[in-house]
Amino acid sequence: MSLTPADLRAAALRTLTPAPGVQAALDRLGFVQADPIRAPARAQDLTLMARVRDYRAGDLERLYPTLDAEEDIIPNYGFVTRDVQRLLHPREVPETRVEREHPGLIADVRAVLHERGEVHPRDVIAALGARRASNYWGGNSQATTRALDALHYRGEARIVRRDGGVRVYGLAPHLDALRADPLPTPDRLRAVVRLLARLYGPLPEASLRYLTSLSGYGLPHLRADLRGALRDVLKGDLEGVRVDGVPYVWAPGDHPGDAPAPRGVRIVNPFDPLVWDRRRFEHLHGWAYRFEAYTPAPKRTMGYYALPLLHAGRAVGWANLSVGGPSGGSGTLTAGIGLRPGVRRTATFTAALDRELERYRAFLNAAQVEVSDQT
Repeated sequence: MSLTPADLRAAALRTLTPAPGVQAALDRLGFVQADPIRAPARAQDLTLMARVRDYRAGDLERLYPTLDAEEDIIPNYGFVTRDVQRLLHPREVPETRVEREHPGLIADVRAVLHERGEVHPRDVIAALGARRASNYWGGNSQATTRALDALHYRGEARIVRRDGGVRVYGLAPHLDALRADPLPTPDRLRAVVRLLARLYGPLPEASLRYLTSLSGYGLPHLRADLRGALRDVLKGDLEGVRVDGVPYVWAPGDHPGDAPAPRGVRIVNPFDPLVWDRRRFEHLHGWAYRFEAYTPAPKRTMGYYALPLLHAGRAVGWANLSVGGPSGGSGTLTAGIGLRPGVRRTATFTAALDRELERYRAFLNAAQVEVSDQT
């Protein structure tokens, strides 16, 4: 079996196959990574917009209470279906920083949650008072909110909805049931590894190892068992071949040689499964894409939140998108387009780019599009 990088690029593009609705997209993906930055929209909205026709920014937050969806963590924080969440719980969690800094606070917050059934973080602050706790980024945040996050991580709480982007917490009786009757551990872990291979595949074997390691955040007490599950899945559950000397793997039934040749222009977010794996990106596209939101502005080469731009399946540049002017559909979508050296702006490319930017205009409820050159 002989495959080329072009075959792998085409196979990776299958993740963008349109789904008939948000729930169908979630069911197919299993996990959608979340990120709070809006440039021009949150990552979860951008990921779903790429796969759901007529999707609009904020639809996931609006529809969430009606969906088979939960906020949880697997390799990263995001949205999962309840079938996927069943793989992650029960979760045994070591003592958290907020517990060490504020003994007894978890119990107090738990009591407020059980008394009210549903709480906004400000409700808990009002009930227990404002306290500060160190966070994982070296700063400080509300200790009561950190305690709510800890209860959510443990499976004692769930996110019932978001209020202007802020998580509202409720009880999680469905996870109580999992604690009483969990899935067998080997089945849970193999299913997690297979999910990662399907979602991000075809991918280098080294990348699957990295994703499995990251999934220790979702299964903190089973990190060593995850490594064993990865070995078992690599031996018996996946297919693979070397391409340019790099071992690639993929889920059965997703053979890269079967994928149709990609066409058109697509713009995706930095956390999209299509481009998340920077190792695969550099091998298949021949250049290094970097997420520069946390890079000092003078050192950025592409932009604060540059979105990879693909033409006919190959990454040929990036787009910086923003909406300026009044809200309510009268703003302008400004698109700064950067192209790699040697990429030509043919009539075919320009027409396809215009169609993709029109999709973004509708997604963001902008009135018009203005395009500038950032090459």
